[in-house]
Amino acid sequence: MDTSTNGGPLEGLVIADFSRVLAGPYGSMLLADLGATVIKVEPPHGDDTRTWGPPWTEDGTSTYYLSVNRNKHSIALNLADPEDHSRALRLIERADVLMENFRTGSLDRLGLGYDVVSQANPRLVYCSITGFGSAGGAGIPGYDLVVQAVSGLMSLTGPDEDTVTKTGIATADVLTGLHAVIAILSALHARGSTGRGQHVEVNLLSSMLSGLVNFGGAYVMTGDLSHGMGIKHPSIAPYEPFDTADRPLVVAAGNDRLFDLLCTCLDLGQLPSDDRFSSNGRRVENRDELAAILGPIFLGQPADVWFERLSRAGVPCGPINDVGQGIDLAASLGLDPVVDCGGVAQVASPIRLSGSKVSYRKAPPGIGADAEEILRWLDG
Repeated sequence: MDTSTNGGPLEGLVIADFSRVLAGPYGSMLLADLGATVIKVEPPHGDDTRTWGPPWTEDGTSTYYLSVNRNKHSIALNLADPEDHSRALRLIERADVLMENFRTGSLDRLGLGYDVVSQANPRLVYCSITGFGSAGGAGIPGYDLVVQAVSGLMSLTGPDEDTVTKTGIATADVLTGLHAVIAILSALHARGSTGRGQHVEVNLLSSMLSGLVNFGGAYVMTGDLSHGMGIKHPSIAPYEPFDTADRPLVVAAGNDRLFDLLCTCLDLGQLPSDDRFSSNGRRVENRDELAAILGPIFLGQPADVWFERLSRAGVPCGPINDVGQGIDLAASLGLDPVVDCGGVAQVASPIRLSGSKVSYRKAPPGIGADAEEILRWLDG
């Protein structure tokens, strides 16, 4: 296994990925796309997401698993078995980064905690991903659904104050995976100066609270508790969907200039001078009256017609697409959203670098598919 031929800015970096499910594997996949060699360490039964379906591919593989595990090598190890435990230690000693999302204390009990392995590999960056941190929340199992509930996110995503819902994707997991990547790269940069790695920690709850951005900020600064408003925005208007001749269209006129452009496109040039709508604050106060004026006009044309017309004028808007339509839109814009990775269709990395490359080298591996190659590399 040659770790120096992957291409990309992270070529030569070796990551021992003991994480599973979503947050950790998503983060390690992003690093692998950038050229890192990621060795996925799974229990003998495999990552839980291998059993999460439907949907399945034609050969019965979970699309959930496939979506976050490309460009990796897999070895299956039973960490309670002495021989496999020794193999895990040898891998950690050769790695630059270890990623794990075990319950706090689990790897310490197995002799694979940071305090132990950092003695053997002082340059190791050891990234722990937990649900609720390593202090008071150490014993609480962390799943995205739970974190969306307890963080307050669900109270913001429902259609009204009394109806809550989760987001369609695992938002807490994805945000935490991104934060893990940032933390790892920061620790690697620091290692360039100090020569030593460090223990970095991210958790789902803190990542989700950070991701609440203006809603979290409003509460800590003023005590304001916002609630679900569907697709509307508590601080901007119009910033919401409107029915058209065929399907809904969202309009995001986030400032006075954009509102003026919108009104010009709708032949409502006099509207910005109306005292009810003369500023964003006034439009928020009178959002229902504004919607009553705009709504009937949007019914006159299909969503795609409005999308083309308003976008050309510089007004942010877009039809409410399904996933397929979203991918088709990205393709039509030259964003190349779908790539082939070892014969498996994948959603492309969103990262573009002018002087380096993102690569798609290897299909998501089967359980332990690369064990022989990895063990030869360790022995070598």
